[in-house]
Amino acid sequence: MLDEDIAVFVRLGKFFVVVALVTMLGAHWALLQSVAWTTMLAENLHAGTFHDAMTKTFDGKHPCCLCRAIAAGKKSEQKTEFPLQSPKPEFPPAAESLALVAPTQFHLLPQADTFAEPLNHPPLTPPPRATFV
Repeated sequence: MLDEDIAVFVRLGKFFVVVALVTMLGAHWALLQSVAWTTMLAENLHAGTFHDAMTKTFDGKHPCCLCRAIAAGKKSEQKTEFPLQSPKPEFPPAAESLALVAPTQFHLLPQADTFAEPLNHPPLTPPPRATFV
């Protein structure tokens, strides 16, 4: 019973995450616009031919009340642009006594070849066949 309750909460949480992402990306406007166009097309099909209904629905000259509400909602949702005022990076003055000096002794260490090392081992012996028969 407890596992089922947890599964329900996990599913509910995933659903809310999907709804939040869809809303954040603005897909709700596309969904509402699709509903508006479908409704307009159905209404326009009652009054005329299919070609006339398609033209009247998608020409932009005959918006319905839902299309106007969607346009107003999109316009009010647009974010205002604020200029980014990032300060110029200022670096502290470097000390003039800074000098890089090479080491007096230098030894080149031998480089180990670790890539080819596993290839030197002989293959493992196969298991006896009598045990599999």
